[in-house]
Amino acid sequence: MGQQQGDDGPGISDEEWARFAEQAARESADAPKEPSARARMVTERLRREEAERAAGQGRGRFGRRRPARNDPPGWRTGPAWQEREGRGKGRRRLKATAAIVIAGLALVAVRPELVIDKLTGKAEARERAATAAPLPAESVRPTAAPEAVYPDRPTLEEPFRGSPALQWGEGAAAIEVPGATAVAGWSQEQVADALAKAKAFLVAANLDPATLRGERPEAALALLDPRQPEVPQRLERALAQPGAEDGPVTLFTRFDPAEVRPVGGVVKVRGSMRAEAGDPGELRVVTDYTFVHPMTKGDRSVQRTIVRRQITFSVLDPSRWRATAGKLQLHRYDSEWSNVQCEATRGFLHPDFADGTPRGTQPSGAVTDPYDRSGDVHSAGCRVASRS
Repeated sequence: MGQQQGDDGPGISDEEWARFAEQAARESADAPKEPSARARMVTERLRREEAERAAGQGRGRFGRRRPARNDPPGWRTGPAWQEREGRGKGRRRLKATAAIVIAGLALVAVRPELVIDKLTGKAEARERAATAAPLPAESVRPTAAPEAVYPDRPTLEEPFRGSPALQWGEGAAAIEVPGATAVAGWSQEQVADALAKAKAFLVAANLDPATLRGERPEAALALLDPRQPEVPQRLERALAQPGAEDGPVTLFTRFDPAEVRPVGGVVKVRGSMRAEAGDPGELRVVTDYTFVHPMTKGDRSVQRTIVRRQITFSVLDPSRWRATAGKLQLHRYDSEWSNVQCEATRGFLHPDFADGTPRGTQPSGAVTDPYDRSGDVHSAGCRVASRS
């Protein structure tokens, strides 16, 4: 068979096109249906023409003209419909890309911190902190402060963001009672009982919702020995007259519910306790815990109040001491708190929100890390916290 000449140059013979169509149909399972039908039509016509030539009905020596072809427009010059479809898809892809770019620019305009956080590494630091494994229980006092993390402000959704406390334990479960062993004449059962009561006091004084919102800490008071000289009377005065110098916040964590409320209901806790022998007939439980309370004042401002308490409890033998069997006495207690106003007025801790509004006496002492548990509680002055 010969080749026809079109306006744009040489075309493709029917035989070649038929072979091409059959090969394309075999290689592509999703080939368009319309070209396959036309390819079959051309193949059938070629078979018919071959049969006509065999019968002497094709083009002969006397110039008999071959029947005119009825090929569809554009069939012999290429799959124009595919080109149009390709151009249409390209335009659609371009429009979709433009829409994505416009939406991205709008998001950056509304929340530029998304790009800034990515460029500065803050986003990566947040991801690492969020996926970091929880810290194991603290069995002994650490020798250094927690390593620095990317400084970040807390939010209502992430109140511990940017804080080492993010990997700390939560609530009462973080106050782990160590295994009990007999100590200086005190049986294993007696030591275990003393450790359990020390934990119960810490929970009631620093985690109980009623205590946190300023109510009387009944559960904590019930664990204390009413026969201990001076201490019960001093605590009652502090609760009844919260403006006194020795206020209740020295032993109980309390906030004014008319001023602030907790965020999320989770308090992060880190610390340890141990039992040891004291004076003859005395068992001591030494505790050292830091509590991190995220608080808000009703808008989106969040401040983390960090309270550290070092309390040594005594359990005394009633045959040797003026004491009540099974009750705790306060041998020593020291506390410090950070990110709050210096004055604990009305018997409450007052979180100092970073909104630029000064309240009361501002911290002016040495700068300290409130997460540093390697030393003892600082008892002098209103100190500046190095981080929240």
